[in-house]
Amino acid sequence: MYIRSLLALLLCAVACSESQPQSNPTQMPISFYDLKAKTLEGQTVDFSSFRGKKVLLVNTASECGFTPQYEALQGLHKKYGHKLVVVGLPTNDFWGQEPLDNASIGTFCARNYGVDFLMLEKCSSRGPNQHPVFAWLTQQQLNGRSSSRVWWNFQKYLVNENGQLIDYYFSFTKPSSRRITRHLEN
Repeated sequence: MYIRSLLALLLCAVACSESQPQSNPTQMPISFYDLKAKTLEGQTVDFSSFRGKKVLLVNTASECGFTPQYEALQGLHKKYGHKLVVVGLPTNDFWGQEPLDNASIGTFCARNYGVDFLMLEKCSSRGPNQHPVFAWLTQQQLNGRSSSRVWWNFQKYLVNENGQLIDYYFSFTKPSSRRITRHLEN
C-alpha cells in the first residue's frame, strides 16, 4: 500500500497538470478566524475558537499508504493539545482513497487509531469544489503568505496562534518530524 501511494505521489507530481483555482488577484487576505466548517457529525466549527493556539490541518484518507499517520497526529494532539488543535479534513481527491462516508470515517479513525482530535466533514482539497478552508490554505491572495497545491493525502498545513500560515508539509513529512514539532515546542 505504501509503495502504491509513493508511486502515485511521484506520478502525480510529474504528470498532474490541473491548476489551482484562481482567485481574484486583487482580493485581500482574509482572516483564518473567519473560516467555518462542519464536523463529521454536521456541527459547525467556527475557526475563531482556535485563537491563541497553533492549528495543524491535514487532508486525510482511510485507504492511503500514509493513513498510519493518524497515530502520530493523535500523539501530537495528546502531547500538545493545550496549545495545538489538530484538524483532519477527509478528502477523496486522490485515487478514491477515501470512499467512506462521514460516519464511517469517524468510526474508522476511532477504532483503528484512537483518534479523538477534530475531524471535519469529507470535502474537496482542490478543483472546482475546493472547500473554503483549502482555498485559504493554498492561495496567497487569501492567506497572505504563500500559494501551494495539495499534492496527495496527509499534506499538512500549520497555522500559528495569530491565525497566520506558518508553512505546509508534504505527505512524506511525518507529524512527529522536527520540521513540525520545533514550532510546537516554543
